Amino acid sequence: MPILLSRRWRALLSAGLLAALPLEAVAQTPSSTPSSAAPSAAGDVAPERATGRGSRGVDTATRHMVAAANPLAAEAGREILRAGGSAVDAAIAVQLVLNLVEPQSSGVGGGAFLVHYDAATKAVTSLDGRETAPAAATPERFLGADGKPMPFYDAVVGGRSVGVPGTVMLLEQAHRKHGKLPWPRLFERAIALAEDGFTVSPRLNGQLAMENHLPANPTARAYFYQPDGTPWPVGHVLRNPEFAATLRAIADKGSAAFYEGPIAADLVKAVTGHSTNPGDMTEADLKAYRVKEREPVCGSYRVYTLCGMGPPSSGGVAVLQMLAVLEGRDMAATHNDPALAAHWLSEAGRLAFADRGLYLADPDFVAVPVKGLLDRGYLAGRAALVGERSMGKAQPGEPPFREGRAWGFAEAEEHGTSHISVVDGAGNAVAMTTTIEDGFGSRLMVRGFLLNNELTDFAFTPTDDGKPVANRVEPGKRPRSSMAPTLVFRDGALVASVGSPGGSNIINYVGKTLIALLDWGLDPQAAVDAPNVGSRNGPTELEQGTEAEGWIAALEARGHTVKAMELTSGTQAIVVTGQGLSGGADTRREGVAVGD
Repeated sequence: MPILLSRRWRALLSAGLLAALPLEAVAQTPSSTPSSAAPSAAGDVAPERATGRGSRGVDTATRHMVAAANPLAAEAGREILRAGGSAVDAAIAVQLVLNLVEPQSSGVGGGAFLVHYDAATKAVTSLDGRETAPAAATPERFLGADGKPMPFYDAVVGGRSVGVPGTVMLLEQAHRKHGKLPWPRLFERAIALAEDGFTVSPRLNGQLAMENHLPANPTARAYFYQPDGTPWPVGHVLRNPEFAATLRAIADKGSAAFYEGPIAADLVKAVTGHSTNPGDMTEADLKAYRVKEREPVCGSYRVYTLCGMGPPSSGGVAVLQMLAVLEGRDMAATHNDPALAAHWLSEAGRLAFADRGLYLADPDFVAVPVKGLLDRGYLAGRAALVGERSMGKAQPGEPPFREGRAWGFAEAEEHGTSHISVVDGAGNAVAMTTTIEDGFGSRLMVRGFLLNNELTDFAFTPTDDGKPVANRVEPGKRPRSSMAPTLVFRDGALVASVGSPGGSNIINYVGKTLIALLDWGLDPQAAVDAPNVGSRNGPTELEQGTEAEGWIAALEARGHTVKAMELTSGTQAIVVTGQGLSGGADTRREGVAVGD
């Protein structure tokens, strides 16, 4: 069901039920200082590496804007907006080009979540295009012969990890609801680039150079690597006619061309035919796949309303929990005390991740207590646990409105992901986070695209202390995600579209960016560029190579165990200002924001 902001949230605001501080909307001019008016099994596997950090000014526009992880993809979206397309039309064009130029992160072989705002009706809707487990899947899928969890990459590489992809059907359903241009028009740029070629970027080259498993797949090796086994160099023109043919088929016949017929047959053959780690997906699994419209999860933070993706994603709930825990703190003042900001962000993260590990899973299989997890009284109690010293390991809370059985605790996360934010000329907005899970997914390539390894986002161990784990593998189930595409509103009007890739750290990346926008008054580029910090209920993680490393002593004095590490966000943010739009794109990858 869509959420109608204009009535519900304005009524709450006028009744004084949402906490409000004298904040203005985010800064409307580029600035690096606060506005004067605004105050698991996979747990240690690194997500995609950073391309390298740079600095850039904020991008601005007066009509429409796209923020995406690659310049060619962002330009494809802007071309659609210039042609009169909607925000959804542009997001589709961006996704198809990303599949080509950033293939390690997302594509038609994966899944996605999309949150949409309709400016005419004031409705917020969300689509769940998460991958599903095949009908033959069992909870013991990732246990070895000894009954112990498989090593992560033993599970990832091959067909066992591949879930039924959802991205193609999500794009089609979003277009049916919110598209303006003809469906085939949205494929033109990606098809042209696949046929005529695109230049290998520094990031793609770097990811290929560090990749150990992809060359074992003959199809992928022939496409991504030179005959001597080294990746194609930066600037090499890479062509993918097989992917162009796949896109033409989908453009001509819709998603049926993907989920039935020759493409589906080849996909199943690749999954089941792996020599050492075959899967059990069938053509019937593909034909049975359905995108689900979920009710967005919405909550308040000061004078703002935020809407994101609900379960099976944990991202929306966890981000709202973090912000609710922080709401009683003077976060605006922490812009001048970043070590204190890192302390509070990390403690809020511990609490959110503790609840996430116990309660969040596919709501079609588990009674997820979303209402209780976002209950203001419950969150006030959780906030009271945050003190001047680190709490260390947080324990899950006991939210109200729980139903069903007690669950065991488990962790999992995705690694290879991308985010797209779009605002069109009519004021409609998209926040879409899209993934094939690990960088290069299952390392299986078919019909010009890579297949996901999304099933490794399930818990490898199906029970904990004798209790079933909520996120265990089951037939037809969708694994828990951390993706957190987020739309921000004030008084029913759009303020921002934000999201990021980055595994379970997505929650911390999005939380940090929202604090930087809404409390510190930074422009979106400065907010994205701010050092990444947080905790996933383990050590406090600081982004290495940034000023955050200078906060270690202060955090250790507060009892934190600190780990400086690579925290490769790929955050994209578009903010509505008094002059139009401003955008920020993550230079840790190859992001750009473009508009007119």
